[in-house]
Amino acid sequence: MGKQKTEKKFDFGEFYGKWGTLMILIIIVVLASLFVPNFIKPRNLSNILLQNGVVAMLAFGATFIIVLGHTNIGYGSELAFIGCIACLLMIRLQEIMPPVAAAFITVIAAMLIGLAIGAISGYIITKFNIPAFIMTLAIMTMARGGALLITNGTPVSGMADAFNWLGQGFIGPIPTSVVIMIVLFIITWVLLNKTAFGRHIYAVGGNENAAVASGIKSKLVIKKAFLLDGMITGIAAVVFMARQASGTPAGGVSYEFDAITAVVVGGTSISGGSGNVSGTIIGAIIVGIINNVQNLLHVNTYWQQVIKGVVILLAIILDVVTKRAAEKAKK
Repeated sequence: MGKQKTEKKFDFGEFYGKWGTLMILIIIVVLASLFVPNFIKPRNLSNILLQNGVVAMLAFGATFIIVLGHTNIGYGSELAFIGCIACLLMIRLQEIMPPVAAAFITVIAAMLIGLAIGAISGYIITKFNIPAFIMTLAIMTMARGGALLITNGTPVSGMADAFNWLGQGFIGPIPTSVVIMIVLFIITWVLLNKTAFGRHIYAVGGNENAAVASGIKSKLVIKKAFLLDGMITGIAAVVFMARQASGTPAGGVSYEFDAITAVVVGGTSISGGSGNVSGTIIGAIIVGIINNVQNLLHVNTYWQQVIKGVVILLAIILDVVTKRAAEKAKK
């Protein structure tokens, strides 16, 4: 008797999880190259990377939070708050020490402030069982108000070149901000894919009760994720302000939506339990290209907001559809 061949059914959920985001990126790049003037020019492509480096950094931290099944909507305001403090600190420090040393201390301070915000968020969320969306909504409001208070609503300027180099400079032929983004990508990839902490994040995000039953301290995992998210936000805040060479208290508006969109478009499930930073960085590039194309085509800024909302909605619908397809394939 010949061996009976068993045909494996096509699993759309599995296919999209592996290749979907990359295929979307390729399709968008091809269409933009064909129909959008000046898109394919090297200078424009370089600008996409530069302009979306901060979004990608925020999205790396957001990946941990969203894999856990939570959502942080405070990124834009945190960028402004931490960034303005960093600019004010840099101006003070550069008067009493070499600018390079001042810039180094400023980056560390920004990371610590982000760490503190993450610690507060994680503690309150786990202690009082408050949804992360509500907690970070409060943080968003307080941080924006704090940025306006410490600057009296006016931009901060006068930082030394050593500070601005973090957002505008180069390491060889590569922009400093891109190098920072790559380093953060490697760190977050290793943490999520090669450590017990990463495995615990997937477990808690997939089924918190089952994770607790297996001995995982879910509240501690959530706290650590928010600490990490806060530190990354602190670094992104410095790069954001350094790129502008100005501490803008009104800056960072809608960056939280770009970061969350990048994560969800990158294949991370909004309900938690699955996703990776490799998809996130592709998602950030997709978001950057969409924003860039709209600018090149001179799309009205109001319509740009509408289109961003549609992209988020489509990404969530696609997430639901792929999950259902995966569940059907298993049955």
